[in-house]
Amino acid sequence: MRRAALVVAVAGLLVLAGCSSGIDDIGGPDGTDGSSPSDVSGDLEIHHIDVGQADSTLIVTPSNETILIDTGDYRDDGATVIDYLRAHDIERVDHLVATHGHADHIGGHPEVIEYLEEEGDGVGAAYDSGVPHTTATYDSYLDAIEEYDVRLFEVAAGDTLPLEDESLAATVLNPPENGGDDVDANGVVLALAFGDFSYLTTGDIEAGTERRLAEEYGDELGADAYQAGHHGSSTSSSGPFLDAVDPNTAIVSSALDSRYGHPHDEVLQAFADRGIETYWTGVHGDIVLTTDGTESAIETERDGPTDPDALLERKREAQSALERPPLEEGERSPTAVDRPSIDGGEPPGDGGRPAIAGADV
Repeated sequence: MRRAALVVAVAGLLVLAGCSSGIDDIGGPDGTDGSSPSDVSGDLEIHHIDVGQADSTLIVTPSNETILIDTGDYRDDGATVIDYLRAHDIERVDHLVATHGHADHIGGHPEVIEYLEEEGDGVGAAYDSGVPHTTATYDSYLDAIEEYDVRLFEVAAGDTLPLEDESLAATVLNPPENGGDDVDANGVVLALAFGDFSYLTTGDIEAGTERRLAEEYGDELGADAYQAGHHGSSTSSSGPFLDAVDPNTAIVSSALDSRYGHPHDEVLQAFADRGIETYWTGVHGDIVLTTDGTESAIETERDGPTDPDALLERKREAQSALERPPLEEGERSPTAVDRPSIDGGEPPGDGGRPAIAGADV
């Protein structure tokens, strides 16, 4: 029997944060952000974990506060992310973000929560878009939230994560209020501003959502580093959006032998046309960006080219070795990442998730 839904709807997460929220907190390449270089002390680390055809990003602030965005594919049971946390002595995740409910993004959430709660110092809070998904993976995620009494907050554009580290602003740009029930379109888009440095990660939003964001925010979307939407799919990283973001660096999270052909040729070509230095977990493995708020550097697990044209050649070589054509967008393979729900396919909470009675917000 489906238990009561678990999310705490927060009209403005800035109440928790105790700081200002909104687009003014977002930085761009020109350094117009919510903090000045003099406010910054120490380094910000952004770890793009190689989880194959999936997503997981660990952010470690200068004060060692942690944000974990997505946890890889369900078939891995969180093992890769847990091993990475162990290897980097991460015993607590202060902020656990699910960009959206697909199983290649929240696949490790149940096991990561269990590991941190049973063997580490726990999870401070979890955040997602509030749009449910009808899979066993999504159900398991909510089961873990409930079992370990992790506070779960629904976020929307304008909210900021309640970071103790005041040198860093983490602002939600998507989903909009009352954005509907499309899982991808309502995915969490998060912008980070740290001194003169800015970073943007977009989950699996596609061109329609990108168009709306570009129209709404314009040049304020500007970011030094951009994690390519939808694993480098041509459904994302559209021209107008890239023009608004105008990144120096792009990071693609997908497998070298991606069954979907990610990153798509059109996206790598768009990066090449704009002179964007490109890193791909399928080629480079784990990718760690470190910045002091002014300068930044990237270290990779494996050496590889960062010229998008060279990466396109690597991709074609890998695809040719597979001797199979990539799947078209929306086409399902026998090993597709989502599974039918164990509860008959009904959305949790009959399509909505009311607040827990008496929850502390």
